[in-house]
Parts: sequence; structure tokens; C-alpha cells
Amino acid sequence: MIGFGSWRPHRPGRRLLMVAGAVTLLAAPLAGCGASNSSTTKGATVTFALPPDSTSTYIFPLQGLADAGPVDDNQFQMLLYRPLYWFGLNGRPDFNEALSLAAAPVYSNGGRTVTINLKSWQWSDGKPITSRDVEFWINELKAEKANWYGYVPGAFPDNLVSESYPTAQQVVLTFDQAYSQQWLLYNELSQITPLPQASWDKTSATSAVGNYDQTPAGAAAVYNYLNGQAKVLTTYDTNPLWKVVDGPFRLQTYNAANAYTVLVPNSNYSGTPKATIGKLVEQPFTSYPAELNGLRSGTIDYGYLPPTEVSAGSYFKSHGYTVASWPTWGIAYAVYNFTNPTLGPVFKQLYFRQALQKMVDQSQYIKEFWGGYAVPTYGPVPLAPATSYLTQYERSNPYPYDPAAAQKILSSHGWGKNSQGVLACEHSGTGSGECGAGIAQGQVASFSILYTSGNEAYNNQMAAFESTLAQAGIQLTLKQAPFGDVEAAAFGCSSGSPCTWDMAWWAGWTWDPDYLPTAGEIFHTGAGGNAGSYSNSEADQLITAEHTQTGDQAIEAAENFLTKDLPVLYLPQFSLQISVVKNSLHGWQPQDPVGNIYPQNWTVSGQ
Repeated sequence: MIGFGSWRPHRPGRRLLMVAGAVTLLAAPLAGCGASNSSTTKGATVTFALPPDSTSTYIFPLQGLADAGPVDDNQFQMLLYRPLYWFGLNGRPDFNEALSLAAAPVYSNGGRTVTINLKSWQWSDGKPITSRDVEFWINELKAEKANWYGYVPGAFPDNLVSESYPTAQQVVLTFDQAYSQQWLLYNELSQITPLPQASWDKTSATSAVGNYDQTPAGAAAVYNYLNGQAKVLTTYDTNPLWKVVDGPFRLQTYNAANAYTVLVPNSNYSGTPKATIGKLVEQPFTSYPAELNGLRSGTIDYGYLPPTEVSAGSYFKSHGYTVASWPTWGIAYAVYNFTNPTLGPVFKQLYFRQALQKMVDQSQYIKEFWGGYAVPTYGPVPLAPATSYLTQYERSNPYPYDPAAAQKILSSHGWGKNSQGVLACEHSGTGSGECGAGIAQGQVASFSILYTSGNEAYNNQMAAFESTLAQAGIQLTLKQAPFGDVEAAAFGCSSGSPCTWDMAWWAGWTWDPDYLPTAGEIFHTGAGGNAGSYSNSEADQLITAEHTQTGDQAIEAAENFLTKDLPVLYLPQFSLQISVVKNSLHGWQPQDPVGNIYPQNWTVSGQ
């Protein structure tokens, strides 16, 4: 999803992932550690630390990539608005029927028709959640699919043939063909989030609630109104729209200046358990040292360490905290701009991408820059947490670190060092030993990478990569920008309107709300998360097969191809964060690999 930080940015996970910067551990005394605090009785306030530059800034649960991320989605929206089907079970990205708003789907008509039976849940205003609320979300999505970060051309909602809502508690969806039931549940139905139609189906603050969503023009007008309201952060805690929720919490306080957020239990929450803490404070920070000081002073209940400060874990363990890595169901990578007028033809050469990949020393980066709290990325399926989808081919790392082999690959395809010591194409053309289609004689191997600023681990990793490339005669210019600017640049291009950045790295992608790692949303031609405009007809066919074929064989075939074809530069996948949690806070483990938090499960010693 983008996907999308500490070292939590966002999908894209679908969150785009981000990473924390380095800090210096200060020597201030730690207050209130060890014994439970006498004030932590039922109704206690729990403070959850947010990373700098990654806060809750979009409340409407139908958002584009620019508004998607673990904080916005998993740690804000999903506490207020529950998806139809919940994924996250005992620390795995698995279907959780108990927390879902509907029973498991029932398939008929040769697998083309799906019947969804809603449970008896209600909104916070006491009105029941009905099939009309599901219809409302689907109609809005159909009208504004280009503004949905999970949209993949040809997939949901394009593959819907018909929908019907025979009763208030039943939804019937018919698709254009029979699909894999697992893929439908994990990657299509998982996207649906019922919305309170009886409160939100309006086109302005003064218009009456109607059925505007039932025409494309009306649905677009409703979206424009809701999206417009979602951009007015100053009214988040007063706007009547956002007071109707179905999640375990509701919004009490929101500070638009810094996204300081206070959530309180929704007394009409239909799920179990109901929250026993009195308030959840999502505390933003301007810097990592400030967050660390908060941990040391005892004002943070659930915080984090930067990867460069893992040695501080022993200190916190001895002062009343638990330190635990938060695994990520995602992958990390930098994207190539295949539409770049000059370098696009170079990046389109598989041999060139292979050479670059063999100059990424993932094991050393993990050891030196991530404190061991990361795993390599070799393809579209994460190496951790453990999953049956990971093939032996991907696990084997087909492009191990080998700069000498990388240089041989380049020289065998017509590249040699010019008088300045920079690799240049000496043999243009498409034959054996030549540089490849679209690469001019004399084209130099010189390009830049735009990556997220404010992160020492990022800086160190990029500096090491730059050094390795330089030894091979490749010039890499490092450029930094805030996370949002990197993301905006990377996702601001298309094959129809190319732009001039070369490579970009914000972090990576978490598989959410498409929980099967089928890669359609990031590597299929034209997909919303396909930042670099990678396009390969064989990849498209294999991704399509993942959607239609039952079993793991199709997933494995696509995985192996995307591991081999290198649509991106694969990089180490860091933990979502290294959590530091007071021992007085209970019920937070295991941590959810897609980034969800479950404060309705949390208790504080003394309750």
C-alpha cells in the first residue's frame, strides 16, 4: 500500500514505507520506570509515539497514494472506520473473520459470484451497518478509482459485472470470470470499507443526504465534497461527518498544526473486546531525539528506537521497558524512471539492472546501517515474516553482491570507461555485445537518485552504494528531499507524460490492503503504485494468472519472474520499527506486520 514514517512510511503499503533517522542517546534520567504507575487504572491514557514527518493527515478512507501510509491508514483511519474484511491474526497478515464486519464470503456460479453476509454491526450513531453502506463505498470507488491508491487496471472494480443488495445484510457481487477465491478475498474484497451512507451521501455541507452516489456524476460530486472536507484538517474534531464511525475509537481532539491526536473509545463499537483504556494519544514529534527524550522521561508508553541506536535497547530493558522488532509484511526498493527521455532506454536493459543489483551489498548494509533489524529483499515476496509464498529461487538470491561480475556484465554489453573514467556506450546497437535499443553512442552511465532526507541509515546506505558504483565507473549523484517530495516526484510521472528524475527511493511497499504479494498494484503496467512505469507483457500475463488460478503455482511463477527481471532495485527491508514499550502496558503483542495497532486490546497494570 504504499505504501507508503519512522521507518514506517507508507503502502506504498500499499503503504509506502519510510525510515527513522539517527539520534544521540541523551543522559537524562528515566522517570517512573519499573513499578506500575498508581494512576494507570481503568480509563488510563496511553501515549503512542509517531515518527517525525509521518502523521495522520487524511481521514476519508478512500485516498490516493499521496495520502496513504501506516499512520494515516492503520493507526488512524482503521481505528475509526473498519474495512469489510480484517487482515491481521496472531502476528501474521492472515484473514481474521472474528474482527470482520461480514462472515467469510460464499462463492457460487462457478466461482464468479460472491455473496457477502454482513454481521449485526452498527455505526456510532446507533444506525446499523447495511449493504447500502457497502454499495456507497463501491459506487464512490467506481467513480473515483483513479484516486484510490489500491487501483489496478482491470481489477476491482473494473472486473465487476453486476452488484445487487437483496437485503440490508446481504451483498452479491458478480465478476467477469472465475477468480482465485484466495485472491478475491485477500486482494479484492479486502479493499472494501463500508461508509455511513445515511450521513455522508451529500454534495455539500448544506445539501440534504440523498442517493447521489447511485449515478456516476452524483458519486463524483459526493467524492469531491468528502475529499474537500478531508483536506480541512482544522475541522477534523468538530466536523459532524467524522463523528460517525464504526471502529473501536472515535476522534476527540486533533491539532491541525502538528497532527496531535486524541482518540477515545467508541461506546457503540460492535466488536470485541471493547477498549478499557480511556484515551489513546498519538503524539507527533519534530525529531527523533525529541521522541527518545520522551521515552527516557517516561511520557511515552509505546515508542521506538532508530536502527542506529539499537544498543540503547539494553538500557530501556533495564528500566521498565520491553524492546521488540516490529516485522514488516513488505519489501524495500528504489524505482527506475523508465520514462526518462535519456536514461529510460538504459534502465530498460535487463543486463544493466542486473549489474546494478549485483552492486548492492545488502548483507553489509543490514549489519552496518540497520543494526541487524532488517532482512534482504530479493523479489516481490518478503523474506520475513515466514510465508509459504516464498520460493526457493527468490530465497537463493539470484543476484548476490559481486561488483567484479557486474563490471563484466557491462563490458560484455558494449560499455567502457571514457577519458574521464566514466562508463560510456562504446558499441551502440541491438546486437550481441552492443548497448541495446535506444542507447546512443557515447551515452554515459551517470544518473541521480532522489531519496528521503533526515535518515542516517539512508545516507550511509546510499553513500556505500555510490562508492561501489564509482569503482565500476558509474556516476551516481545523491539528492535528498522530504519523504512527501520524493513520493510526489516518483508518482508524478506516467508513460504519457514522462518526467526527468532518474531513480527514486522513499522506502518500499507493504502488502496492504492487498495482502497476497501478487505485485499487481506495483508492477503491472499502468498500476497506481507503479511509480517508475515498469512495463513487461510477460509480467502482466503472470500477474493476471495469479488472479485467476487456484493454488500457489501462479503466485510462484510471477514471483520468480519479477525476482529475475528486476523491475526495481531491491534493497534491505527494515523493520517497521524497533518498539520500546512500558512493561505496564499489556496486550500489544504480537505486533501486526501490516502496521495495524489494536489499542482496544491494551490494558495497563492496575486495571
